[in-house]
Amino acid sequence: MSNKSFYVFSNGELKRKNDSLTFYNNNEIKKDIPVERVADLYIFGNVVYNSQLFDFLAKKGIIVHMFNYYQYYIGSFYPKETKVSGSLLVKQVEYYLNLDKRLYIAKEFIKAASDNILRNLKYYKARGKDLSIYILAIEEFSKKIDKAKDVSEVMGIEGNIRKTYYEAWPIIINREIEFEKRVKRPPDNMINTLISFMNSICYTKVISEIYKTHLNPTISYLHEPSEKRFSLSLDVSEIFKPLLVDRTIFSLLNRNIITENDFEMENNYLRIKDKSVKKIIEELENTFDRKIKHRSLKREVSYQYLIRLELYKLIKHLYNDKEYKGFRIWW
Repeated sequence: MSNKSFYVFSNGELKRKNDSLTFYNNNEIKKDIPVERVADLYIFGNVVYNSQLFDFLAKKGIIVHMFNYYQYYIGSFYPKETKVSGSLLVKQVEYYLNLDKRLYIAKEFIKAASDNILRNLKYYKARGKDLSIYILAIEEFSKKIDKAKDVSEVMGIEGNIRKTYYEAWPIIINREIEFEKRVKRPPDNMINTLISFMNSICYTKVISEIYKTHLNPTISYLHEPSEKRFSLSLDVSEIFKPLLVDRTIFSLLNRNIITENDFEMENNYLRIKDKSVKKIIEELENTFDRKIKHRSLKREVSYQYLIRLELYKLIKHLYNDKEYKGFRIWW
């Protein structure tokens, strides 16, 4: 049985019990989680920990992703890296400092993201949605990527592509929705709340996959490295959000799994109800677990494993083994 993500939604205390993680609520055991089955942990409740637990998690190489009451991602416990490569770190820095090398990778990230966005739009166009003007506009923006002279210009093009893409969402979604533009902090409607929350889950999934490689998560090429985030995860997430997040949102809404009744307004913030978070997580996990026959490997791999393969491709590029080409949805 492969390792999987485990989620804790209730308030309580998480402790080590032999080789298990045990969650207590009001001193009663609510869940025993065999540690050998844990890929990473997601904490949504008000959970108490101790240093012994984190020492245990670090030895097992288990990352913990934490979210606050409003479902904002607040940070990760990132154990001491066991897969460390000085030569790869030097290469990552070299490609960041060399403007041409950095620009190539940044462009490839956005070209791949744009192609995956177009794949989504063309999928729904083939099913009768009038999306031609959005497809044509994004195709025109995409042609400008190769001509960009610096990373900030690439980011500007990406912003225009995303803006146009989001303008098409009311046509894709089979209901009346309030969604005119992307608003992040705080999200001002149901769609923006879903995007913010589910993008953060995608971001953490990429963090977990980076931990399983020799890459340093703080050195990035599209987003500027900073002291407050794993910016390489932001880079790679751009490629996979159309497949993992956006398609799941369309499914949640078009199948009426999530409706306006799954949200509540608190302090000018539209919050997802706790029971509804569980529904969203279940659908997201189903997406990450979905399998596709890989064209090169000639075997089935999960959507989540596609992220790991993408990181391996980046490593090969940094070592000059094979030029990097971003993941494109081919099915």
